[in-house]
Amino acid sequence: MAARSGLIDRRSFIRAAGAAFLAGLSPRAGFALERTDAVYATGIRRPDGRFALALMGEDGTFISDVALPDRMHGLAVSPRTGQVAAFARRPGTFIYVTPAPEDGADTIVNAVPDRHFYGHGTFSPDGRLLYASENDFDNRRGVIGIYDARNFLRLGEYPSYGIGPHDLSVTPDGRYLIAANGGIETHPDFGRTKLNLDHMEPSLALIDAANGALLEKHELPESLAQLSTRHLAIGEKGRIWFACQFEGPRNETPPLVGHFAMGEGLSFTPLPEDVTRGLGNYVGAIAYGNGLIGLTSPKGVVVSLEEASGRVVETRAVPDAAGIAPAKTGFAVGTYGGVFADRQHDLAFDQHAVRLSGLSF
Repeated sequence: MAARSGLIDRRSFIRAAGAAFLAGLSPRAGFALERTDAVYATGIRRPDGRFALALMGEDGTFISDVALPDRMHGLAVSPRTGQVAAFARRPGTFIYVTPAPEDGADTIVNAVPDRHFYGHGTFSPDGRLLYASENDFDNRRGVIGIYDARNFLRLGEYPSYGIGPHDLSVTPDGRYLIAANGGIETHPDFGRTKLNLDHMEPSLALIDAANGALLEKHELPESLAQLSTRHLAIGEKGRIWFACQFEGPRNETPPLVGHFAMGEGLSFTPLPEDVTRGLGNYVGAIAYGNGLIGLTSPKGVVVSLEEASGRVVETRAVPDAAGIAPAKTGFAVGTYGGVFADRQHDLAFDQHAVRLSGLSF
């Protein structure tokens, strides 16, 4: 999830990308970049089955891509340099970071022994640190890896105060980290198998970014113990929105989205029954922009909520909906079926997308 402060205009993005990036673009890609007012990054699977990080224009134009070691998941954007960090899909062990403007070299960050990445992370608002959600799998606990964003050396870690931290964010002032502890235990010896669906422990934790101390922990009630807290978006005035995946019986329809702030309890947003059914117990991605909260489900639905009221303002049928990020009006959406911003491509877009440049929201 990218912090809103990371958005820059197109000319600033081109300057931040550096000469090496621009030199590597084909004439067609350079033309597409010049014509677009906004640039997005998202994971893709190429037609040959290999994985890459792609840049897309706001009209769905493909700009360029770079090969990755394996499949990625979430992304983060540095507000200082404009670099993009792409996090390996669980239980992957790499973070790919695009070149810095000054040296033109990309970076692969490898997980330390006995850890793997959970697919998400965030830069600090000043761009000096990179945080990543990680699994201390032998000790059944989540951790937050802390990296120096100048050289991406690991400085240490904080506990996430839960099991299976998935998404990770930071408040706009940089004081607090937010961990969405999905509550699902995994171990790389068992691949992506979920080991504790009968006794999950989902929670949301607010953590002091200065020292790693736990400030607040919101555990879901027993009646929602199988509701995995998965993804985060920072809304207006720093309000924290979260989206969930239900691991219980298919005939149950628990609430899937909610919000909170420091000193408040969790508030779930009631959705109309047909909208909840359409989401299929799984919100795959969430984003904030234009006063709206956007939700996607791979079951084939995109939902826009008015943040101030929680009212549903639009529901669209989008087959295989995946990544979502703010656009000039509403949201740009990618799909596993190869559509980005309503334009079809011969590839598959992955679960998350971030807006790198354009109007600041």
